[in-house]
Amino acid sequence: MMRLALASLRYRRHALVASFLSVFLGSSIVMAFVSMLDTAAQPGVSGTDRTTLTIVAGVVGGWGTVIVGSAVAMTLVVATQQRAAELSLLRCVGAGPGQVVGLIMRETWVVTTVAAVLAVPVGYGGGHLLLAMLQRSGQVAYHLGYRFGPAALGVGLGVGVAVSMLATRLTARRVAFRPVREALFEVSAGGRGMSRRRVWMGVVFVGFGLASVVLSLTVVSGEKVYDVQPIAVEACIWSGIGFALLAPVLLRAAIAVSGAALRAVAGTAGELAVAGMRQRLQQAAAPMMPIVVVTSTATGTLSMQAITNSLHTGAGRSANNSVEMLNYVIVAMISVYAAVMLVNLLLVILADRRREFAQQRLIGATPRQLLGLVTAETVPLLLAGLVVGTIGALTTIVPFSIKTTHRAMPEASIWIYGAVVAGVTVLTITTSLAATRRATRAAAIVVLHEAARA
Repeated sequence: MMRLALASLRYRRHALVASFLSVFLGSSIVMAFVSMLDTAAQPGVSGTDRTTLTIVAGVVGGWGTVIVGSAVAMTLVVATQQRAAELSLLRCVGAGPGQVVGLIMRETWVVTTVAAVLAVPVGYGGGHLLLAMLQRSGQVAYHLGYRFGPAALGVGLGVGVAVSMLATRLTARRVAFRPVREALFEVSAGGRGMSRRRVWMGVVFVGFGLASVVLSLTVVSGEKVYDVQPIAVEACIWSGIGFALLAPVLLRAAIAVSGAALRAVAGTAGELAVAGMRQRLQQAAAPMMPIVVVTSTATGTLSMQAITNSLHTGAGRSANNSVEMLNYVIVAMISVYAAVMLVNLLLVILADRRREFAQQRLIGATPRQLLGLVTAETVPLLLAGLVVGTIGALTTIVPFSIKTTHRAMPEASIWIYGAVVAGVTVLTITTSLAATRRATRAAAIVVLHEAARA
């Protein structure tokens, strides 16, 4: 079985790279921040330094673990769902459900284990840089030595390997243990809908975000900004993750609302885009997840920090530096990882459509028309992600502004929101068009021949 799994990996280059990168980068980030726990636990560390390092590891590392774990799981889920037809055909030729699940699990184990192990030196170096940054900003003592130990390794490898294996197993079992005829029919019809588990997880996470809003407005005193910040910032993170999990439902609603306008503006391309996205809703909604997370988290956190900066000047500004840097680190970590995941998912999904594009070219579609089709598909996806992400950001901005400035809408610069939206828009559209050009570069007949051989 292991030999078959290794041979199978050679024919899935794009999905292999996507899974590898998600685990590699995610494990590296988590290890770097959680290593602050190992550094704080060593003898000779003062109480103040230990508290600072524990906060950095707990806040940034904790949120990083949640977000990275979710992203890794969804990347593996997408990669497994793309193989639903193949797994069903394996059942047709005599493979049992357990054998199918075992094959997928072995493939995932190979990829994620290699990625997580290779992430160890990167996580070590990242943690060393993080400690140096904390020392240069005066938050911890210069003489403090760096330590990379069991906490970093345990959490980093756990997120990389354990979460990947669990997500793959759950997805593979959904496909392998279904009747073959039913599974093949649903694959041809665009795949099954969201699982109840995912829906409930999304609802629960959004509920956590709303609970943070209520706590920010009622329980926490607004006299001290730093009492409000830890609760308020949780709202945009929890809400962003929850909305991301509910992306297929939200994208379906966006298509229903904007479908007529898209058809009117884009013509035939808009008509095909709407029909195609409805057909493969689960796949189409995957890139929406990082768009929602980065828009919600980056906009909410940076706007909250801008409000705080406006309330602190002089000595107060100096006292604000530590929290400010922590917030910037959170935003940077989440934004970079979400950007990589967005590019990753777009490349995997569009590469998986090479056969579809080749068939369309054989019946007369030009590469230019295919670019127009992908653009028409990207627009509602992008708009839905930005709108939902904005709602998630407001769950932090509005309560925090009310408690600290007694105004519902803060005076924070609109350029923060504009910069986030512009960055996400440029990255999404550029990646989509570049991936489509690459997917349509080879001759159509060559693509179909390669697909038949695979």
